[in-house]
Amino acid sequence: MNLLNVFDQINAVDPEFSDRISPRREAIKNLASISGKVTLAAIPFLISELFKKAYGATAPTDVNGVLNYALTLEYLEAEYYTMGVAKAGLIPSGRPLGAITTIRDHEVAHVNFLKQVLGNKAVSKPTFDFTAGGTFGNVFSNYDTFLAVAQAFEDTGVRAYKGQAGILLGNRVVLTAALQIHSVEARHASHIRQMRRARGGGAADQKPWITGSNDTGIGAVVDPIYAGENNVTQAGVDITNLSGPMGKISTNAATQSFDEPLSAEAVLNIAGLFIKA
Repeated sequence: MNLLNVFDQINAVDPEFSDRISPRREAIKNLASISGKVTLAAIPFLISELFKKAYGATAPTDVNGVLNYALTLEYLEAEYYTMGVAKAGLIPSGRPLGAITTIRDHEVAHVNFLKQVLGNKAVSKPTFDFTAGGTFGNVFSNYDTFLAVAQAFEDTGVRAYKGQAGILLGNRVVLTAALQIHSVEARHASHIRQMRRARGGGAADQKPWITGSNDTGIGAVVDPIYAGENNVTQAGVDITNLSGPMGKISTNAATQSFDEPLSAEAVLNIAGLFIKA
């Protein structure tokens, strides 16, 4: 992963970003030259710390910044499904290939829409490494791995849009479009989860919705995508204290009933693992 590329894309929508982190740029350059598993594991923490120092507790808050943030995610998803559909023999013919092709077309439409809205403010498409530095080395040769990574992307996308919706409240037209994309991403996530369930094996218990923190069966590598999904308190109300048809609402039902947002910095940490340059 090229850390400086991530920062350059942020700088495109927030010209003051470089100034905010300038005392740390040499450290960033040195870090970017280091390779290996230790560096990869440390990236989420390091980026998070830089954002905290650059912005306090928040990422950029302007509309264009949010749209470019969304565009980067849509680039990732569109490229992923485009490569998957193009890989001969990866996706079974019939309904599975039809579904993934449809999802690909949706993601490409999202990219084209966001680029049209942003005009010359749109960031360029990064170069992606869908193996995440070798973590998913067989992503385009093993259909189950392909679906697992697809689920991770879709679940991230749903939470990402939710996390930034508040910034768009002042622009109803853009907010409406973002929410329309958000709901389609949610449908993608649900369908991919059901496709994994239909495969059986370790994914046989997969449900169309998220239960607690990391119900994917993929492993700890995707834990950041589901951080906070075990929350059972909404608007100050502990859902597990409410009555249901069979007594108190269970913890699982409480977590399933409400999706949680992801912060911009958390999403950038996740997406950054798949950005090569």
